[in-house]
Amino acid sequence: MTAIVPDPRPQPNPIPLWRDPHLSARELEVLVAWVKCDSKTQVGMQLYLSIGTVNTHITRIRAKYAAVDRAANTKAALVARALQDGVITLDEL
Repeated sequence: MTAIVPDPRPQPNPIPLWRDPHLSARELEVLVAWVKCDSKTQVGMQLYLSIGTVNTHITRIRAKYAAVDRAANTKAALVARALQDGVITLDEL
């Protein structure tokens, strides 16, 4: 009789560790631009949006993350969420 040895390699988890905030395509575009840019002014210029519109999108993005218990009250937290969700990679930063 052959002994069964458990596989020591980590197994992929098919269940996501966090809930999806269901960001719109435009919200994802603004999130990626905000993560890559130094200022909201740059985001606005890059995406042809007013600063007010950029602020509105970021506020809605934060609200959607908060609604799924993944608060992102800072830019660093938004970067973390974007990385967790595969919206951006470390190489893109």
